[in-house]
Amino acid sequence: MEKNTTHNTSITNNAGQLFSKTVNEKILLVQVLVGIFLYVNCLMIFTFFQKEAFRSDTRYILFAQTLFLDSTLMVMTDLASVGAFYQYPIPCIPCVILCVLMDWISNGTPLTLVAMCLERYVAVCMPLRHANISNPRSRLVGLLLVWSLSSIPSFIEFFAFVASASSSFWASAIICSLNVLNIHSWHTNLRTAVSQVYFLAMSAVIVFTYVKIMGAARVASSENKKSTTKSVRTVILHAFQLFLCTFQFWCPLIESAVFEIDIMLFINVRYSDFILFIIAPRCLSPLIYGLRDEKFFLVMKYYAFWGINKKTSPFFSSSVS
Repeated sequence: MEKNTTHNTSITNNAGQLFSKTVNEKILLVQVLVGIFLYVNCLMIFTFFQKEAFRSDTRYILFAQTLFLDSTLMVMTDLASVGAFYQYPIPCIPCVILCVLMDWISNGTPLTLVAMCLERYVAVCMPLRHANISNPRSRLVGLLLVWSLSSIPSFIEFFAFVASASSSFWASAIICSLNVLNIHSWHTNLRTAVSQVYFLAMSAVIVFTYVKIMGAARVASSENKKSTTKSVRTVILHAFQLFLCTFQFWCPLIESAVFEIDIMLFINVRYSDFILFIIAPRCLSPLIYGLRDEKFFLVMKYYAFWGINKKTSPFFSSSVS
């Protein structure tokens, strides 16, 4: 009997060590990926602020907003994920505030992508009116509209949560995640419904811009063909990015179902969701504009090497001064 008890204890300890090692390795890899992501984004934000040509161009302003939103969301979700992995409880009120902010910011990225597609549509399909439409006033209105629309789902969830949460729940300490806001099943259904309405509306706008730009590409002259084709590819990449961003709204539903089956499977699914639908879509913005855009890439490369790369100096004096 004693021998069996010792054997069972050994198995439990080995399983616990394996579980802890797996979690630690996953957390370490996530921190490496987040660190690389934040370094690239900070370098691009620094590059954006260095040149007046970027600060006065609607396309680059929207790009800078996605960098800011993605970097902020990455820091918040990383902190929440580390706390969830290590089961570290925090007071309910700071957790709710963090969740509302994360939800707000995560909605801002796909809406900014839609605004970037519309900007490309105006630039390609209405080139003569582009300068008049894309002025400082319209940019400010557009940015305020993006922030306002992205806040609506967050405040809907928040007020639904406030209406249902008990006073004892507000005073408790909890493991912080977005699931905290979904006390009842109707909260989850409400979140899903609002997310799908937004997804359908944003998808319709992106399909509209894609069709219009494709039409312009067919009748474009050989001189404008290259620019128009590049805009088409940009819209396609934005559509893929939008799909990845909005799929994260389904992740809490999937994770909640998996949690009832197996804890280790739940950790693997949450880890995969974080990599595929949080980190991956945010890595596409630097790829789409930071690396594919020749002007921005040359200036960024200049600052990445602390001004040692003198090959970009003629470009500085002529194109982006």
